[in-house]
Amino acid sequence: MRIRSLGVIDDAVVELSPGFTAVTGETGAGKTMVVTSLGLLLGGRADPALVRIGAKSAVVEGRVAIGPGAPAAVRAEEAGAELDDGALLISRTLSAEGRSRAHLGGRSVPVGLLGELADDLVAVHGQTDQQGLLRPARQRQALDRYAGDAVAVPLAKYSAAHKRLRAVAAELEELTTRARERSQEADLLRFGLDEIAAAEPQPGEDTELAAEAERLGHAEALASAATAAHAALAGNPEDPEDVDGTTLVAGAHRALDAVRSHDPALSALADRLGEIGILMADVAGELASYADGLDADPLRLAAVEERRAALNHLTRKYGEDIAGVLAWSERSAARLAELDGDDDRIGELTAERDALRAELGELAQELTDARTASAKRFADAVTAELAELAMPHARVSVQIRQTELPATADAADGIEVGGRTVAYGPHGADEVELLLAPHPGTPPRPIAKGASGGELSRVMLAVEVVFAGSDPVPTYLFDEVDAGVGGKAAVEVGRRLARLAKSAQVVVVTHLPQVAAFADRQLLVEKTHDGSVTRSGVTVLEGEERVRELSRMLAGQEDSETARAHAEELLETARTGR
Repeated sequence: MRIRSLGVIDDAVVELSPGFTAVTGETGAGKTMVVTSLGLLLGGRADPALVRIGAKSAVVEGRVAIGPGAPAAVRAEEAGAELDDGALLISRTLSAEGRSRAHLGGRSVPVGLLGELADDLVAVHGQTDQQGLLRPARQRQALDRYAGDAVAVPLAKYSAAHKRLRAVAAELEELTTRARERSQEADLLRFGLDEIAAAEPQPGEDTELAAEAERLGHAEALASAATAAHAALAGNPEDPEDVDGTTLVAGAHRALDAVRSHDPALSALADRLGEIGILMADVAGELASYADGLDADPLRLAAVEERRAALNHLTRKYGEDIAGVLAWSERSAARLAELDGDDDRIGELTAERDALRAELGELAQELTDARTASAKRFADAVTAELAELAMPHARVSVQIRQTELPATADAADGIEVGGRTVAYGPHGADEVELLLAPHPGTPPRPIAKGASGGELSRVMLAVEVVFAGSDPVPTYLFDEVDAGVGGKAAVEVGRRLARLAKSAQVVVVTHLPQVAAFADRQLLVEKTHDGSVTRSGVTVLEGEERVRELSRMLAGQEDSETARAHAEELLETARTGR
């Protein structure tokens, strides 16, 4: 792994080779270079304060060796990234204004994708993780992670059932607590539907009745106009001298028809006059029928207006027109059926809720059994690691318990596990706590209370090493997890990390010479500044330079003969005692 950072508070290039690499230097220097830069590369929060004053942006680049079939490689290729000679190129650019861009294998990608790859590339263990492990919830997560599929499979089933139970319970709550509101809504819908059913409106009826009312209201004027028009076309039979339009057109047609053979143009006009005569005769006949059939009955008009008033009453309440009223009726009938079916729905949901709670009880018992089996193996592994870390008499155990509910508690608050009603949550009914007995004869106590500062650091390091052994990621970064450890215990910490490095790449940011001496490679990070700009230089320490740095870490005096002798002894111990 190669990390290059430009425009960050520190500028440097760090080569992290396989095996065990120790990063040392003045307090904070190594951490800023390695941990912060690596955090940005792996999708961490982009803080604009990281950009050096005067720089427009900060750029962090990384080159990670990775196999073509590795999960991270597959996910990167799915995003369009390409491997470069078996390496994945990652870059992150952070502007002084806070904007952030990410590139993966030459392709611009969302920053979130870097976070997805992080789990498959690097496992970061630091002091923050130690404090997190003091919380019972974090300890449960740790145990579940160690247990693998033995817990993951039933936990996935449990989580799905728990999610469904919450949804069912919420719907039940809504149905039962809003019964009054639903009853009122149903009464209003039922009243409206009854009112519409009583009126029996027909599609388009309002439009037809409006036209009929207009016609009946002007029946006399319409009849008079139709009669006059008919007389103009067909003549008045009571007046023999009256000249009507049909007769005049017929005469004109006869005059042209007599000579039509002499001129085609006149023949065409004769034909048109014939068509006009036929049309006028038809219109005259229809006018006569219209006048005879026109109903001027005031009773019918009153009935039409009464019907229109009834329909207008519906449209004022349920829709703009009869079509809108009928649409409201259809929707309301469906809603009323839904409301009327609430009782049946409540019964169905109640049965499903009870079945889900029973299923959760069985799955919770399965989770408890799996966690109990894994807890023994986990505790034994951590205890074995503590023996390697100069705590040979310490014993770690994992307590798994449930909170039993009193008989007066609401049954919905618990599930039945092993014949008892216990509290439960989204991860089961178990409460997990890591206990430590640091010395023979001392009772096991929670690690936050049963360990001193140095012991706590070793316990947490042992936990992290156990995790690392079961974690498939190729690189582990330990950020000062050896804080509070010294003397012989520090030597054992270094030895244990060196053994871990035989199966994975291990990077340790440390201020302990006993730990650094066990590293295959030691990097020194030194800060320099010219009064305005701070830079970090990274030097690979070998031979005499490494002895001088270990002497400085031991006694603060690079040239002290005693410190040099001690440093050389540490290096020799590390070479022969891995």
